[in-house]
Amino acid sequence: MKKIFLFVGMFLFVNVMLAQEPEVKTESDIKAVDIKTLTGANFNTSEIKNDGPIVIDFWATWCKPCVKELMTIDEYYSDWQEETKVKIYAISVDDSKSMSKVAPFVSGKAWEFEVLLDANSDFKRAMGVINIPHTFVFDKNGKLMWQHTSFNEGDEKKLYEVIQKVAKGEAIDKE
Repeated sequence: MKKIFLFVGMFLFVNVMLAQEPEVKTESDIKAVDIKTLTGANFNTSEIKNDGPIVIDFWATWCKPCVKELMTIDEYYSDWQEETKVKIYAISVDDSKSMSKVAPFVSGKAWEFEVLLDANSDFKRAMGVINIPHTFVFDKNGKLMWQHTSFNEGDEKKLYEVIQKVAKGEAIDKE
């Protein structure tokens, strides 16, 4: 009889443990690096958080495709935010000589997304960026879902499609 109770007890314990969803801990694919805000304040990239998709776009003021991409994205950004809760971070990799030109440049463009400064390219290196523009899309937990380099007219449509899928938790087609 003791064996039956022991067996039933173990059986119930195992089934209860298996029925519980395991706690999933996800580590962000966004590397933690100290960079600056446009006002010169310190900003650690571990602070990049959002309730929806996160886009990180590496760019520079001298990179014409980068500026064209960000201008195009800015045209749609408020609509994209409304639908998907996406948050975009544009990371300038202008060097220390041209870094002082970034804030006036951005102000003149009136971009609505957050612009941060990576003057020493520490974040760029940590993320494995070689060429710009380089665009990453992460889910709300910081898991890398998609990335793309360069910009051609129409690429914003693919970016938005990816953002929509990430917002819905859908799989992303690999290119």
